[in-house]
Amino acid sequence: MDLTRPIAPNPYELLPATPTFELRSDDLEDGQPIPALHTAAGGNVSPHLAWSGFPDGTKAFAVTCFDPDAPTPAGFWHWTVLDLDATTTELPQGAGESDLALSGAAFHLRNDGGDHAYMGAAPPRGDHVHRYIFAVHALDVDTLDLDEDASATKASFTALFHTLARAYLTVTFQH
Repeated sequence: MDLTRPIAPNPYELLPATPTFELRSDDLEDGQPIPALHTAAGGNVSPHLAWSGFPDGTKAFAVTCFDPDAPTPAGFWHWTVLDLDATTTELPQGAGESDLALSGAAFHLRNDGGDHAYMGAAPPRGDHVHRYIFAVHALDVDTLDLDEDASATKASFTALFHTLARAYLTVTFQH
């Protein structure tokens, strides 16, 4: 494996600028390594996330986790939750287990590992440090009108045109 390949840009820095808001976690610290519990080998448990300060007019949220450093041309989607209503401002630890752990009409899209759930950090052994970007997207619509068979990439593309603001935090992992 080529460990000297260039580091991918943060994909959100390449999109049209949007306002931001506060995203915090009881489990993750921005810029720090991801705790083992939230890796594929250490428990595969989605972290707690909570957000506030999003714009008036927010009607729903989407939550994603993306690894731009995966050795693919398209990165790797670890988690996508759609149709969280505007009153939902927190996901407890473990909410990525299944749709049953989500409130209202919210649901998971298939991650790039093939499951409708959270998939913890799992870069190839010996690869460089990977970044895992957890993002919350404040949307101007109640739903993106996608079903559980939509890809995370399609959801991200669709959300782009409805994003009022976005908040994210980034953690790292290396085997």
